[in-house]
Amino acid sequence: MNNIKAVIFDLDGTLLNTLDDLADSCNEALEMMHYPVRTVDEVRRFVGNGLGKLAERALPDGLNNPDYTAFLRCLRSCYAKNWHNKTRPYNGVLEMLARLSEAGIRTGIVSNKPDAQVKELADLYFAKVIPAAAAIGERESEGIRRKPAPDSTLAVMRGFGVSKENAVYVGDSDVDIETARNAGIPCISVCWGFRPRSFLCEHGATTLVEQPAEILSAVGL
Repeated sequence: MNNIKAVIFDLDGTLLNTLDDLADSCNEALEMMHYPVRTVDEVRRFVGNGLGKLAERALPDGLNNPDYTAFLRCLRSCYAKNWHNKTRPYNGVLEMLARLSEAGIRTGIVSNKPDAQVKELADLYFAKVIPAAAAIGERESEGIRRKPAPDSTLAVMRGFGVSKENAVYVGDSDVDIETARNAGIPCISVCWGFRPRSFLCEHGATTLVEQPAEILSAVGL
């Protein structure tokens, strides 16, 4: 990858380990509605497509369950208060972001989690390197399609004033691979997140990294 001027990141499973807070929120909502709880490994498999998809996968019978809408509302409420209890950046992420910033490479976030939590988490952990306007979460109510649609990724690129030839997307899932493809930019797939290397390879990953520092060499630093 040559002449990279912007790196756009997925959030959950890529920059931040949010799994425990998501699992706790999911199980709190399930218990409140008298459904059996899920294991952390189950929730790991369920996440990656936003809270709506997590609710569908965690609730028995999913979208066919008459409690789905109420459960999703409850899940959103639980996560709104649990979003930063246990969430932390993965080891090496802060150093990697600082190095990109020092090299003059812009960084942004595009996530399918609620926009409010994306901005809160970005402000809490990455305010020095990722501007608030470049941290975008789910905004389908505004007519902006969620990943794997390229809408938010392209919006960040426009905000940075960079072309497709100068941007790359970084994520931990098949959704991220498809998002990058739909945006017309390359994808770096990380192996420390919510999906294993084998899964990523099966879903078309072409550039894989095992540690955050490897992102630097992948973009030519």
